[in-house]
Amino acid sequence: MAAYDLEEQEQLEELKTWWKMHGNLITAAVVAAAVAAIAWQGWNWWQRKQAAGASVLYTAVQQAAASGDAKRARDVTGELIDKFSGTSYAGMAALLSARVQADGGDAKTARAELTWAADNARDDASRDLARLRLAAMLLDDKAYDDALKQLAKEPAPAFVPRYDELKGDILAAQGKPADAKAAYQAALSKMDELARSEGAQLQPYRDIVQSKLESLGSAK
Repeated sequence: MAAYDLEEQEQLEELKTWWKMHGNLITAAVVAAAVAAIAWQGWNWWQRKQAAGASVLYTAVQQAAASGDAKRARDVTGELIDKFSGTSYAGMAALLSARVQADGGDAKTARAELTWAADNARDDASRDLARLRLAAMLLDDKAYDDALKQLAKEPAPAFVPRYDELKGDILAAQGKPADAKAAYQAALSKMDELARSEGAQLQPYRDIVQSKLESLGSAK
């Protein structure tokens, strides 16, 4: 082996000394980075697998809903929630199946699915819509206080007019016309705001809420 000259030997000794001081730390950092990269890839793979499995089941719920098969929709939705509750598909399936159950006269199952979606759906829009639909069902059941509780949490701006309108419906049913009037007015104001800021075309819906407001007359 060729002999190192003095300068090379000094550099080698410095490198050996430096490695003794920092080698373990560098090795640990490299290993940690490799483990993190593998974990990230594994997480992404798991997420893709979850989404793929949930998508298949959601398609089955859609098909059951299209054919009016309430039992099939309920069963597959239950399976989807059990296996893939962390996906967006679970909340969408619960909403879709709840509509099928309600149309088929199974209000109990519909309420249970909407309650799950309101509490557990992954995205805000699904939770907002679930609370809205659940409140409407509770209104039909004359469970007015429970219905209002579902509407207590502020939804996304697009849902605010509908929340306020439904609050007005509930308050009117409770025999509180002045409070109902205030809720309808709030719904109209929010619709006007959305129309100005986003160009939303809400006139037909606005006319419905306006007629509800006018039906209360000068209630105080």
